[in-house]
Amino acid sequence: MNFIRRPESFDVVVGSNLFGDILSDISAILVGSMGLAPSANLDPLRRFPSMFEPVHGSAPDIAGKGLVNPLATILSAGMMLDHLELPEAARDVEQAVAKALAAGKARTADLGGSSSTREGHRRCARHAVGLVGYRSLSNDSSNCSNFSDSRRSSWWAR
Repeated sequence: MNFIRRPESFDVVVGSNLFGDILSDISAILVGSMGLAPSANLDPLRRFPSMFEPVHGSAPDIAGKGLVNPLATILSAGMMLDHLELPEAARDVEQAVAKALAAGKARTADLGGSSSTREGHRRCARHAVGLVGYRSLSNDSSNCSNFSDSRRSSWWAR
């Protein structure tokens, strides 16, 4: 009950898979959307791999339609960076999402906007580039390996 009445009093919630899944869905709705909630399945002893994903999972009902809010996926990547002991990179990801949301142009339908999945992702990428610098991303072709140089340049320019 306190989880719903005072969610801000919880930093971490630990539970079985089923109970954790139910609570993570409830927490996602409490913050405004399933599309905003990242999640992690962690081995605190680090003996086995950990997994990071949006609370909404693959959202098969709307997959491929450009409707999925990409922010939970991006925030899940930030959680992974933190778990990998890259706290500055994790903070950059969180700040990029916060700035994209504050600008009001990365809002998909679940947040009352009309942006597509691609547009939301693109807006966050622009803010991330502003935080970490264009040079560090553009000089490493592995970061955009599926784009040719001309497509990569035009993608960042959008």
